Amino acid sequence: VQLCLMKIRRQDTFERLAEQFCTSPSNASIVSRKTVPILSHLLKTLIFFPNPNLVKRTLPIAFRNSYSHVQSIVDAVEIQIEKPSNPVNQTLTWSEYKKCNTIKYLISCGLDGFINFISTGYGGRISDVLLFEKCDILDKLPEKCGVMADRGFKNIKPLLVEKHCELIKPPSVSSIHKPTKSEVLETKRIASLRIHIERVIGRLREFDFLKPHAVISHSMLSDTDDIIVIASALINLQSPIIKI
Repeated sequence: VQLCLMKIRRQDTFERLAEQFCTSPSNASIVSRKTVPILSHLLKTLIFFPNPNLVKRTLPIAFRNSYSHVQSIVDAVEIQIEKPSNPVNQTLTWSEYKKCNTIKYLISCGLDGFINFISTGYGGRISDVLLFEKCDILDKLPEKCGVMADRGFKNIKPLLVEKHCELIKPPSVSSIHKPTKSEVLETKRIASLRIHIERVIGRLREFDFLKPHAVISHSMLSDTDDIIVIASALINLQSPIIKI
């Protein structure tokens, strides 16, 4: 377990890990590959949507006035991967945003920064809206809740309406019409609350394996879904990012 966690946290090579654990690099790799799915299976129970009534009773002060029904703050996380040799996979994983080949995840946290959902990985080409639709977060969202997101997720509103949920995002920006004072204030208010998902992602990035330009190798790509689950669960064991 320690070898596996060191690989995730520090992105050490198997050669270096083998030296520390007095084994061969091939054996260190085998141990890691066998341990990762077991750890993921055990720790994924720490990633869940808490009871909405419990959430409301422990609501952070910043959310109490206008956003007491918010259960999810969503965003996308991208991690650079080794360039695939297959041209089709190169296209599917190319991210225009990152300008490299990436694997992309949807992450959701609660009002206190508790990670309540992490999707499986998709090619970096996928849009935020399609990512939201393809992963199974809609099956897990409590009904009639609020979902906070940035403008990149504006087209998920019809998906949420079917679930009787509300999308909370900054007002749309137009090059023709100047935003009103109330729209400016609303944008600032939402941005000040959405920053919490960025702080959660920042904690994920503390794991060297999950840094933006970690360049995950082909051999480790199949383990990445399990690794991000492990990291998310460990983050949920840390102190909340928001004072309640």
